[in-house]
Amino acid sequence: MRIAVLILLAVASAAAVAFGGVYALSEAKLRDVKRGPTFDFPIPTDAAAIERGRHIARTRGCFGCHGQGLEGKDFDEQWDWPARAVAPNLAAYARDNTPAIMEAAIRQGIGRDGKALVSMPSFNFARLTDEDTAALIAFLQSAPVVESKLPRPKLGWSVRLDFALGAETHMAQWADQVPPLRINEQEYPQRARGEYLAMTMCNECHGLDLRGATIYPPPTPDLAIVAAYQREDFETLIHTGVAAGGRKLGLMSLVAPDRYPALSDDEINALYAFLTSLAEEPAPEGAFWRPAQ
Repeated sequence: MRIAVLILLAVASAAAVAFGGVYALSEAKLRDVKRGPTFDFPIPTDAAAIERGRHIARTRGCFGCHGQGLEGKDFDEQWDWPARAVAPNLAAYARDNTPAIMEAAIRQGIGRDGKALVSMPSFNFARLTDEDTAALIAFLQSAPVVESKLPRPKLGWSVRLDFALGAETHMAQWADQVPPLRINEQEYPQRARGEYLAMTMCNECHGLDLRGATIYPPPTPDLAIVAAYQREDFETLIHTGVAAGGRKLGLMSLVAPDRYPALSDDEINALYAFLTSLAEEPAPEGAFWRPAQ
């Protein structure tokens, strides 16, 4: 009997040490972030800037993840990784936190506790300009707060183990890997605008360089494929998520109707000009979001 008790105690002690090690290592990984300069760009208050912020929020997906009233959303039934993903009440969050904290979450993938975020796709906003970031924050601060009861998010032990073992990449690391904008605005103004739009809208799903992502299922295509579309078919795709011939494109058919009907004709033309130009270049190799098969 005594031996059995000792064995149980030894097993319990080993388990406690293991869990403690996983927790400590995962916390160290989540706190291993490179924070940029403190954001101090003036937050505008004029109606035009706030409307610009609303446009950015719509076309970059804030309403899709945080609710149509920005009231927040519990993803418990949609996601099983992390254990419980909860998008916060964004209007309330913008009022409760400084613009510097908001910017760190939006563009750098760093939460107000100084740790890397896990679910927020900050890499999609990493190349957002200071002016557009300030306009987005201005809109979020001005939005009415819709009261909602949200559970606390849970990371979960399997996720902590992934981070402890280096098998998972947090959002601050993703945001840090977004390639810089390349096109000369003076030489190719329309394509440069299209690159800016694509690199702050499309790389959420299509890889940080827009040339496809295979790291998580389902894989997403290289956006050089847009060169196969006529302008009118591309507009249908971007508005509805339906490809030429009436084929629905999975997640795109869910995302596109919520975000992209708000795009102007000039924005769609710019996107089309840039994305069709990708066919002229080979897709870069060695990207972690597109590992070699």
